[in-house]
Amino acid sequence: MKASTRLRQLMAEGGPVVAPGGYDGISARMIERAGFPAVYASGGAISRSTGIPDLGLMSMSEITERLATMVDAVDIPVIADADTGYGNALNAQHMVRAFERAGVAGFHLEDQQFPKRCGHYDDKSIVPTREMTQKIRAVKDAATDTDLVLIARTDGLAVEGFDATIDRAHAYMEAGADVIFVEAPTSVEQIERIAELLPYPKLVNMFAGGKTPLMPSDRLGELGYNLVIIPSDLQRAALFAMEQTLAAIKREGSSEAYQDYMVSFSDREEIIGTKTWLDRDKAYAV
Repeated sequence: MKASTRLRQLMAEGGPVVAPGGYDGISARMIERAGFPAVYASGGAISRSTGIPDLGLMSMSEITERLATMVDAVDIPVIADADTGYGNALNAQHMVRAFERAGVAGFHLEDQQFPKRCGHYDDKSIVPTREMTQKIRAVKDAATDTDLVLIARTDGLAVEGFDATIDRAHAYMEAGADVIFVEAPTSVEQIERIAELLPYPKLVNMFAGGKTPLMPSDRLGELGYNLVIIPSDLQRAALFAMEQTLAAIKREGSSEAYQDYMVSFSDREEIIGTKTWLDRDKAYAV
């Protein structure tokens, strides 16, 4: 089954599809091993994994290469972050073909001006509604996988306000998007009102410390949200663990004090699948 078809099935099964954010092959695999049905390939986390902020600095080719690595590492659907489509409508068409080759199940496309910035940063700017709807149409025309899930994201709340954002969301769905994603609501009331006013498949972004209050996934499902992404929590947890371990090494000369907080050598090799690779090597030995 195609990953895109599986993602559509998951969304139709009832209850939200919770997709934690990964940024490379091993983080994607850990998400799969933890029992989640999908991986969110966070553009922000991918960018930060290279040592640069989430300001639209990475090229489409760089992102696509990372997406292919993540898709290859797991058997569950990967949902990608396409930012603004990396330019105009033609750039977005070029993007969707590359993302299809990488094997993603779907992606979200946003209405910020290029280059974009993290949706929870201040001072965002967005393109006219007509420009975004034409980009959505261009992407749909270019896609060869009819099940590929196109998620239209609007960052309008922080720029134009609530009512104008709802109007944009309707326009994006009418243009052919499969799922609507209103970024960075700032209250439970807004989350509930968005669900009430937008009777479409919906995605909501949940992560600790952002502008959006956290809500239980069950409640979000009751409201009609089909997808819940948690972009940055895994990376932030990894950064904390690295800080603590490095401090111990610097202080004590080794990480012995933190051994109980690490996977073992053998567990790491099992996660990576080293034995499977070595067995394959033996099978082809001359």
